[in-house]
Amino acid sequence: MVDYQSDYKQAEEESAVLQEALPEEMAKFGELAQLMLAPGALDRKTKELIAVGIAVSVRCEGCIRGHVKNSLESGATFEELSEVVKVAILMGGGPSTAYGAKALSIAKYLQNK
Repeated sequence: MVDYQSDYKQAEEESAVLQEALPEEMAKFGELAQLMLAPGALDRKTKELIAVGIAVSVRCEGCIRGHVKNSLESGATFEELSEVVKVAILMGGGPSTAYGAKALSIAKYLQNK
């Protein structure tokens, strides 16, 4: 069984190293992310769900962890995440099935935490 708690802890530790090495750049990246994810014609939840789909199709585990968590915190349901994964598999092909499974497993973990 995957230890997602450990995965999140490791990601935080790695992010702290990056933040220390590139403080100005990471601050600007954080500002950009907040700007891009701010509600506009689409709400934050929808933008986070889009980010999950992109993360699955480009196979970025860290992005999947972060955007699944943010999606759930923004009010997304497991069913909505499942639909996003379905489209991501269409766009990303076979390899996206493995990353889609990871995204949904993370969502289950976070919902049961």
